[in-house]
Amino acid sequence: MRPVAIFRHFPSEGPGYFATFLDAHRIPWTLVAIDRNDPVPRVSGELGESGSAASAPSRFPYSGLCFMGGPMSVNDPLPWIDDACALIRQAAAAGVPVIGHCLGSQLMAKALGGTVGANPVKEIGWGPIEASAGPAARHWLGGIAAAPVFHWHGETFTLPPGAERLAASPACANQMFALGPHLGMQCHVEMTPEMIAEWSLAWPGEVAGLDPLPPSVQTPERMSEDTPRHLPAMRALADRLYGEWIKGLARD
Repeated sequence: MRPVAIFRHFPSEGPGYFATFLDAHRIPWTLVAIDRNDPVPRVSGELGESGSAASAPSRFPYSGLCFMGGPMSVNDPLPWIDDACALIRQAAAAGVPVIGHCLGSQLMAKALGGTVGANPVKEIGWGPIEASAGPAARHWLGGIAAAPVFHWHGETFTLPPGAERLAASPACANQMFALGPHLGMQCHVEMTPEMIAEWSLAWPGEVAGLDPLPPSVQTPERMSEDTPRHLPAMRALADRLYGEWIKGLARD
């Protein structure tokens, strides 16, 4: 199998449990470290803007694409964002599955015809999501009707044309979407306790000016207290989502 390309946009926002899951299923992966100035890979047979001249999956160099989070916005004038969006469109046209976590889901939404802007409030820390009604949510989530997940975002996406909402939270209507084999998640199901502890160091800057804190924002102390209680349920959710996603990986 060709590797899954994992795009890291910030040093502390690596693949976490997603890489652990791939390793457990003996799925090869390679890291594209945008934060270290790795270029976005270019695929032969460039697509036009319409995406109609698709490359066949057999020509695509990766079995899937995974985009992680980051503190930047997809609307920032960063040189790699347009290249990442073009690669997402090319993968989608070739039938190669894409998965996105937080910023990664926003990149997917932007690339596939949605928009990204400010969420009504920030979501930081542990919070619940609830599954949407419909066959797509049942397909991806199985019997999981609600689960705790980790949040760290101030922006969110609109659904790209043809996409279906899979889950929502009290503070964010679009927590997950699916479009064929592609899965975008505003939340962070890839988190490890070590990642949560590291991210908590950035908490003062994230909440500057929020007085009082909205209910959707937890303190680092509360995050730490809730992690042992909520992590097993989030792992079960991640296993379900990642398990469905890898079924679509392009195989030689």
